[in-house]
Amino acid sequence: MRLVFALGLFSALLHLSTALLLGAFNIRSFGRTKASKPYVMNIITQIIHRYDIILIQEVRDPDLSATKKLMDLVNRGSPQFDYIVSEPLGPSTYKERYLFIYRLSMVNVVQSYTYGGGTFSRPPFVVMFRSTCTTVQNFVLIPQHTSPRLAVREVDALVDVVTDVNNRWNTNDIVLLGDFNAACSYVKRSDWQKIRLFTNKSFHWLIPDGDDSTVSGSNCAYDRIVVTTNMMRGVVSGSAQVYNFMVAMQLSKTDALDVSDHFPVEVTLS
Repeated sequence: MRLVFALGLFSALLHLSTALLLGAFNIRSFGRTKASKPYVMNIITQIIHRYDIILIQEVRDPDLSATKKLMDLVNRGSPQFDYIVSEPLGPSTYKERYLFIYRLSMVNVVQSYTYGGGTFSRPPFVVMFRSTCTTVQNFVLIPQHTSPRLAVREVDALVDVVTDVNNRWNTNDIVLLGDFNAACSYVKRSDWQKIRLFTNKSFHWLIPDGDDSTVSGSNCAYDRIVVTTNMMRGVVSGSAQVYNFMVAMQLSKTDALDVSDHFPVEVTLS
């Protein structure tokens, strides 16, 4: 009992700090089937509890029943988290949602919109958050899960989304994050000079090529976090990393793959 109390107290004290942990996780086809597996849902819930804001991708949940079940688990005991979710996005035969889950004591949603450009298979669902606990109090998150075969074009076009946010909301405090598929066969070495988000030095790639974000160990940094120069003042130096939940939770590879074939990527905002 004392240990449980001590762990709870440590968790509470941790989130009294001024640091905010932001993550992005391709959860691989999250819907009714995955939501029906208690062991998997327990692991996902533990991962979510790690973060103050987490972007979840590949949410294939037309009626949001799986999302609501997840939120019930996340908030079991006390309502600590809320969420904002996009409409189903993508081609008529395959749609996904972007889901942001966030800690109520740390942040709130200011405004949001879905980018209207026709470049993306799954256009970004752009959200502005506000936190009184961070150096940059209002910041914008631009999520993107690219289509692998269109990764070069879609990652390049994220610069246009940044411009649109600048024009709409008059801010350049921006984080771009998600499964960009920006590695290995989808974005080859020769492709990088075609990507403005990479060649424009006002954008800073926090997850480097050497950071493998795959559970299978394919040595591919598909999942990325990129910030604007303005936003860098709110980033804790050296905090960006891949969160290997398989190692942290002492899971077998089989159990980890039941959760996802990706690890989350994360960064701390001060």
